[in-house]
Amino acid sequence: KYMKKVQWFFGMLFSFALLLVLLISSFEFAAYGDFGFYEKEYRKYDVVSDLDMKLEDVMDVTHEMMDYLIGDRENLDVYTTVEGRAQDFFNEQDKLHMADVRNLFLGGITVRRVSLAVMLISLGILLVTRADWKRILARGYQISLGIAVVGVGILAGALILDFDRAFTVFHEIFFTNDLWIFDPATDYMIRMLPEGFFYDMALRIGGTFIAGMLVCFGISMLLIRKSAGNRKYKI
Repeated sequence: KYMKKVQWFFGMLFSFALLLVLLISSFEFAAYGDFGFYEKEYRKYDVVSDLDMKLEDVMDVTHEMMDYLIGDRENLDVYTTVEGRAQDFFNEQDKLHMADVRNLFLGGITVRRVSLAVMLISLGILLVTRADWKRILARGYQISLGIAVVGVGILAGALILDFDRAFTVFHEIFFTNDLWIFDPATDYMIRMLPEGFFYDMALRIGGTFIAGMLVCFGISMLLIRKSAGNRKYKI
């Protein structure tokens, strides 16, 4: 009985780690998987007119910004033509806030790496202890998925009912300063990334995360069938 509890513990641990991997990967895929998304958003919200910039210049700034956030660029000094003048697109507040966002991004990647390590260790323990790992991982994932669905439902409800409030609460939780509060009259970055953009990005992340969870749910169902078949064959 003790060993079975240990096995189920590591099965659940594997499942929660998997959900973290899926969530963080959904963020990364939504943000970096297709830069055509940014171009569509800029056209949708007429960002080019608000900034008085060429679309190709806005996209260049976007690529540099995203390279910085993922750690492929050391600074956020990005010179381009805005409102008819060659200048640094990001002001000091932009750079300070984006440094915080960068830390959040890179922290998420670290969490994903740790989660992957937890998954490998958990699977290794299940194999070494000769557990019915297919059944344990499948059932563990389905239980974890049920908990995740409740969380996603609550979050989705908050976003739909009052996105502005949910957006504010998110920043209050993850940032220890008010550098995220911008003035469109003086900050180009908030004109490039209006609130509607973040709403659409949240939907994109959510859709990717849900799709990933459904794929894993399908795999869990196959594992359960295979586990049941193996037990029947042994009998």
